[in-house]
Amino acid sequence: MRKLLFGLLAPFALAALVGMVVLFPTGDTPTAVNSSLQSAVAGEVVAAQVGPCGSSDAGGDRCLVLTVLMSDGDAAGSDVRTVVPIEPSTPRFAVGDDVVMSYSGGDPLAGESYQVVDFQRGAPLAVLAALFALAVLVLGRWQGLKALVGLVLSFVVLLLFVLPAILAGENPLWVAVVGSGVIMFVVLYLTHGLSARTSTAVLGTMVSLALIGVLSAVFAAVSSLTGLDEDATTLVGTLGYGIDTRGLLLAGIVIGALGVLDDVTVTQTSAVWELRAANPGLGWRQLYAAGLRIGRDHVSSAVNTLVMAYAGAALPVLLYSSISGVGLGTILQSQSIAQEIVRTLVGSIGLVAAVPVTTALAALVAVREPVSPGTPRSA
Repeated sequence: MRKLLFGLLAPFALAALVGMVVLFPTGDTPTAVNSSLQSAVAGEVVAAQVGPCGSSDAGGDRCLVLTVLMSDGDAAGSDVRTVVPIEPSTPRFAVGDDVVMSYSGGDPLAGESYQVVDFQRGAPLAVLAALFALAVLVLGRWQGLKALVGLVLSFVVLLLFVLPAILAGENPLWVAVVGSGVIMFVVLYLTHGLSARTSTAVLGTMVSLALIGVLSAVFAAVSSLTGLDEDATTLVGTLGYGIDTRGLLLAGIVIGALGVLDDVTVTQTSAVWELRAANPGLGWRQLYAAGLRIGRDHVSSAVNTLVMAYAGAALPVLLYSSISGVGLGTILQSQSIAQEIVRTLVGSIGLVAAVPVTTALAALVAVREPVSPGTPRSA
C-alpha cells in the first residue's frame, strides 16, 4: 500500500518541481510604471491643525495641515508641512501618528513634494505575529514549530515564485497550480511526517484541488467573468501592460482553497486512523461510514467558515451594491459579486467532495496498515 501511494504521488510531486523550474522567472521583475507611490518615506506627525488647502483656497478650513518630522529620506530630521483634504474617504491623522509618505522627487523640504498615504503598522503587526507564534508553540509544541516553519515556506513559495512568475507574464492559473502543489507536498509532509496517513491526506487534497480548478475554470468561462475588479484594474494600470485577469482570478481561487482543503483532508485522515487504532476489527466500510459521519459535521462548519470569510472580504462591495438602487438580480450578476459567488461555491463544492474522497482513501489504506502495539483493541 505504501508503494502504491508512492507510485501515485511521486509523478505529481516531480511534475510540481519541474513546473516550478520551467515557470520560474529568470529575468528582471517588472517595475511599476504608473505608481502613485514613487518613493516611500517615514515620519511622525508633530502638529496638526485645520486650515485652507493652499494659498489660493478661499473656501475656508477644508484641509488638515500636518507638520511631519521626517524619519528617513533626503529630509531626515527636518519638519515638513503638508496638507490632507478632509473627506469621508481620507484617514484621520493626529499628533503622534507614525505615517508613511510618498515622495515625488522634488524639493525634499517642500510640502508639495510629499503626500501622506498611510499609517506605519510595523510594530503592532510584529507584536501580533509574535503572539500568534507563541500561541501555536504553547499548544502545538514541536508540532506547532513544524507548522510555523511550513507557514514560512508557504510564504517563501508565494513571494519568490508565484508572484514573480505571474508578473513575468506566465499563465496565472498554471503558476498557482504548480505553487499550490509544491506548498501542499512540502507543508503537509513537513508538518505531519512521512507516513501513509500523510500521503493519504495529500492524495485527497490533490484530487479535491483538481476538482476546484476545473470547476472554477468552467464556471468563470460560462459566466463571462473577466477578473477585472477594482484591484485588478489598479494592478493593470500600475504595471502599464495587460495581464490575464481571469487567470489571476482562478489562481486566487485555487490558492485560497488550498488551506481549507488541508484542514479537511488531514482531519478526516486522522479521524479514520484513530478509529482504526481504537477498533482494529473494523473493515474499510465501517471505517468509511464512521469517518463520513465525522466529516459531515466538519464540512458543514468548514463551508460556513469559507462563505463567511469571502462575505467578510467583500463586505464593502456588498454595502455599495445594497445602496446602488438596482435589483438584487442585477447586483448578484455584477462582476465583483459574481466572482465572489463563483469563488465561494466552487470552493465549497471542493470541500464537500474532499470529505468522502479522503475518507474512502483513508479507510482503504488504514485497514491495510498494521496496528501499533499498545493501541486499544475492542473487547
